[in-house]
Amino acid sequence: MERLALEEESGARERLGDLRVGIVGAGFIGRIHARSARLSSARLAGVAASSQETAVAAGRELGAERAFDSAEELIGSDDVDVVHICTPNHLHLPLAKAALAAGKHVVCEKPVALDAAGASELLAAAEAADTVATVPFVYRYYPTVREARARLKDDRSAAIRLIQGGYLQDWLAESDDDNWRVDAELGGASRAFADIGSHWADLIEFVSGHRVAALVAQTLVAHPQRRRSPGARSFEHSQHDGVAHDVQTEDIATLLFRTDRGALGSATVSQVSPGRKNRLWFEISSTDEALAFDQEHPETLWVGGRDSSTVIARDFESLAPEANAYVTLPAGHPQGYHDCFDAFVAETYSAIREGKRADGLPGIADGLRAARITEAVLESARQRDWVEVAAG
Repeated sequence: MERLALEEESGARERLGDLRVGIVGAGFIGRIHARSARLSSARLAGVAASSQETAVAAGRELGAERAFDSAEELIGSDDVDVVHICTPNHLHLPLAKAALAAGKHVVCEKPVALDAAGASELLAAAEAADTVATVPFVYRYYPTVREARARLKDDRSAAIRLIQGGYLQDWLAESDDDNWRVDAELGGASRAFADIGSHWADLIEFVSGHRVAALVAQTLVAHPQRRRSPGARSFEHSQHDGVAHDVQTEDIATLLFRTDRGALGSATVSQVSPGRKNRLWFEISSTDEALAFDQEHPETLWVGGRDSSTVIARDFESLAPEANAYVTLPAGHPQGYHDCFDAFVAETYSAIREGKRADGLPGIADGLRAARITEAVLESARQRDWVEVAAG
């Protein structure tokens, strides 16, 4: 390993925080994790990446104390308390299990495994470990999302009848667009749904309190071949100089579903919808009112009634206490994805430091839930029929 910075004088750990964090993976999401860790007063003790050269470069950029030669070395280090796993999907399960076995706290990107069996295996390991393990379903942390959840919980007499929405992106819209996520060996059998549809499914179950019980789905591979450019990065436009390869993972998934409490629903998930960067939205209709959230306009929550409708702003004056807990700026100063991630990491570290889990902090069980819904989507698309979603 290479030292990237001199240790501070005595008292440094008290100034920088009691938790020592290691980041495995130096891509876009690894940088997001590192930023939130620093803001939560943790020490960025080290980083590991696909190569020592990449780790050194990332460590310098992120201000890490060390660049580890490998993920295994980082996980085994006595200088690391919390391991953030930000690698391609196929490495999530083995690295998370290794970290738990080493007595580390774990923040594991989703999907936590390439299938539900692997996710179940990881949940068993997490439950056996005397550590904290969480999964960044961070869209739960928008104040307006928490407001929708609070309104549905408070109105116990209302019955939810309809849940609709989806998640649309365009970063893979062209056949020259490519990324490791397209490769089933690295990303898993599902791409669009596992990558972003899982966020939508987690969000609507979290807000509504309903569970998807059965579904019928169809999937589409928009580009049977794509061109892979060396070093292609997520969300960046292709350079049109890649080598063609076959594609098996879906670009689009649509589904109808029913919940365990009698509601009906529909969702559309796409990574090939031009102009849609990250449109994660839902509308939940109950007997009393409808609630609509759109991540491209996250500062407001639409509330629909038969006689009149209104828009609630993200403001201390208008939100429930459960939502106000996540307001960090005065109204009119937009909060966004970074703020959600910061809140998630802060709650994870609070659970580690204080031994108390905040309501709604997503864990490995939520990762398993996402894996089960994803498998049901793929199975239904193959069978062209309704399938039950495994409970739990």
